[in-house]
This record gives sequence, structure tokens and C-alpha cells, in this order.
Amino acid sequence: MGDAALDACAEVLLRWGVQTGAGLGVRACAPRVEPGVVAELLIGVGPVGWRAPLRVVEVFDEPGRRGFAYGTLPGHPEDGEESFVLTEEPDGRVRFTVTAASRAARLGGPVTRGVQAWMAGRYLRACRQAAR
Repeated sequence: MGDAALDACAEVLLRWGVQTGAGLGVRACAPRVEPGVVAELLIGVGPVGWRAPLRVVEVFDEPGRRGFAYGTLPGHPEDGEESFVLTEEPDGRVRFTVTAASRAARLGGPVTRGVQAWMAGRYLRACRQAAR
């Protein structure tokens, strides 16, 4: 795959494409992920859903590594940080890693962890779809 694949996947990732590809709505103060950008992830439909406000705290743009991390803001179902990182492996494949360090802010711990695991799977599928 090489740099071209990493760059193509990163372009999708850094324009909220993994979140929208996973079925989330995104309302952001900027179309591209940058440090300080404030956004809301919209989970659910209409009155049956949650707002998940966040702020981008870091963007990774290094040779062989791209991605970003956000911190949750008040009103988010979790309290913590989540990162989305693409790395180029020695064989040219691109690895996508989602890491969450959080605790439940509004929902019970087991429910929050279940939703987190479910969303990580959706993020991975969206990333794979974007890579095609």
C-alpha cells in the first residue's frame, strides 16, 4: 500500500470520515481536524440520541503516522480522551488503532464500555471502506 494508502486513509480520517462512516453525525467548527477544533458527535436519531461534545487536543502528522486525539467536553457520555491513529507497517500495510482512556460520565460503566466497543468496530469498518 505504501505512503499513498496512508495519505488517502489519513485524508478521510482527518475530515471526520471515520465518524460519519460509522453512522455518527458530526457538527464541527471546521471541516478538517486541527488542534482546538470543537465538535459534537451526534449518536442516534432525532430525540432518541446523545450529543457527544469534544475538542481535538492533538493531531499526529509524522512520517508513517497520521491521526488525532480528542478530549471529551461536558455533556459527552464519557469523560476522557480517544485517539484515532493510522500507522504504516514495514510491509506497507496501514494499521488503524483506536484507543480510549475514559470513564462513564452519564451512563453506567458496562453500558458505556459496550457502546465504546461497538463504535470501535464501526470505526474500523468505516476505515476499511475508506481505504478501498
